[in-house]
Amino acid sequence: MKVNNFSDGETQRQQRNLTSSQRRANSYTKEGVLVNTYVKGENIDLQDSYDSLMISENTKMPKELRQNHRAQLSLTPISIIASGIMAAVAGITALIRHSSKVNLNIDELKRLPTTTRNVTLNDETHQALYQIIQSPNKKTILAGLGVLTLTVLAFAGKMFFDGFKDIWIKKQEAQIQKNLQEDLISVETQSFSGKMQIIRSMLSHYAKEFNNYLSDDNKILTNFGKSTSMFTFTSKNDSKENRKSNLKYLITGLGTAAAMVGFGFFALKNLSKSREHLEQYTKVTKDVIEKISSTSKDSTKKIDKDTLSKLFKAIEATPDQIKAGIKSTNWSEKEKEEFVQEVSREIKTSTTKVDNAIGGNGTPKPAFVSFVNDYRAFFYNWLLDTSNPQFKALFFGITGLTVTGYGGKLLGDAIRDVQVKKYNAQTELNLQRNLVSTELRNFKSKKDSAIKPLVEEFYKQAENGRSKDELKVMAENILQEIKNGPPFVYS
Repeated sequence: MKVNNFSDGETQRQQRNLTSSQRRANSYTKEGVLVNTYVKGENIDLQDSYDSLMISENTKMPKELRQNHRAQLSLTPISIIASGIMAAVAGITALIRHSSKVNLNIDELKRLPTTTRNVTLNDETHQALYQIIQSPNKKTILAGLGVLTLTVLAFAGKMFFDGFKDIWIKKQEAQIQKNLQEDLISVETQSFSGKMQIIRSMLSHYAKEFNNYLSDDNKILTNFGKSTSMFTFTSKNDSKENRKSNLKYLITGLGTAAAMVGFGFFALKNLSKSREHLEQYTKVTKDVIEKISSTSKDSTKKIDKDTLSKLFKAIEATPDQIKAGIKSTNWSEKEKEEFVQEVSREIKTSTTKVDNAIGGNGTPKPAFVSFVNDYRAFFYNWLLDTSNPQFKALFFGITGLTVTGYGGKLLGDAIRDVQVKKYNAQTELNLQRNLVSTELRNFKSKKDSAIKPLVEEFYKQAENGRSKDELKVMAENILQEIKNGPPFVYS
């Protein structure tokens, strides 16, 4: 215990005129007097510490102190995944076995057709290299080298402009972050000043109430402390908001259920209408078939057969319907039978062959096809025939359009990215501004949780008949705890 605080004017004057050794001696003397007077008494106990430190006689440890939440580890998900993968593999092998068995006795009308393996050359460099390998001559070699050279130049240009875009965006991002941090200074200042104001308000409130009680001997204890409710947050608004939220969820659920029922009814109605339309279409098609059959002439036999075949296949007619439809034609019985068998076979067949121009002849061997959608294709065509001015115009026109489009896209992407970053920074700033009130309420709530037990202890000691001097010490310690106790403003 060291005494360095001299409040009276005479002592302060003496201290200013003393030397350093005299000040120490004077301090030691007063320290000894205080120790002998107040500390070394006959009754040695900690009663003063109980008052100054606001120690309660019976305060239990929090029940959370001995709680131990253990993480429940389970291998069930891993086991399910592993078993599921093996089950999938077993299912695939079962499918292979089943397919092999089905392939033995499947109807030829249902069998999947063989396909040609089409290798499509969609990249112009691949197509140029293919032409050099397939037909190496002066034109294909020069055109291929020209395409490769243009590809390298385009790659270098793209790399340069992409890098320029990234550097520009990075610089803008740095400036945006700098502006954001400068704007956040005011937000942090609001939070800091708000916490200080909370402390000053609590000090003013409790100091006034303690002072009123301690200075008035006739103060009724039961009225003391009621105004502290101004510092607690009631849950009335929260419960009201919860009721509104629950009502909103209920309305949303009922609305969703009603919408599902309505859309389901609408879907069934659509299906019913679709069936009516299909029946009407079938009826109209049958009328057309009957009209064509009744007006059929020898000179139009082939045309009538093709048209009738498409109409029958459109409505997926049965053999009996086909026979009834062609009954009034002037075809022979053999022609009618062949027509019925041919159309019925095409209707029953599950698949059809792809056109040879697209899918090849069905032989399971590789076929090379080139479908190029690339500005370099026009350069390749121009190099093959430089005397054609239209090839030249196409190349420069398509290339210029491609460069303009890429440059516009690059510029648009860069501006968009910067604007998005600016908007995100503004959103972050608005969020931090909105969080100031939340942070202040959090700080105030924690401050109340620390002070409330001390105030309750003060009430308890006052009820037990403590003297005003002892209560004054307790009140001063509560005020000191409000000012300097946790949570701390700087944290």
